[in-house]
Amino acid sequence: MLGELSYKLKAILICGDNQGSIFMASNPVMEPRSKHIDICYHRIRESVVKGNVELFFIDGAENPADLLTKNLPRKKFTKFRAQLGLQFPSGSI
Repeated sequence: MLGELSYKLKAILICGDNQGSIFMASNPVMEPRSKHIDICYHRIRESVVKGNVELFFIDGAENPADLLTKNLPRKKFTKFRAQLGLQFPSGSI
């Protein structure tokens, strides 16, 4: 919809800690080990080819998405919270 309104969007940056998935999404080569993956999951590959998405590797220990998926020690929690731009009302955590 934004494209139809002539609004230019930058590529969405997606950081992942799985090099295999980044490789598969970035390279349109069909491997014998990946032939079982359903066609509907190749949408991300199409988005990468079109330039709508850019994939980057991030070390698993430095992945701020862990804040949303794991119980973290307080130090990592506050670090990732700041990286994601999340704020809490003053006086809490």
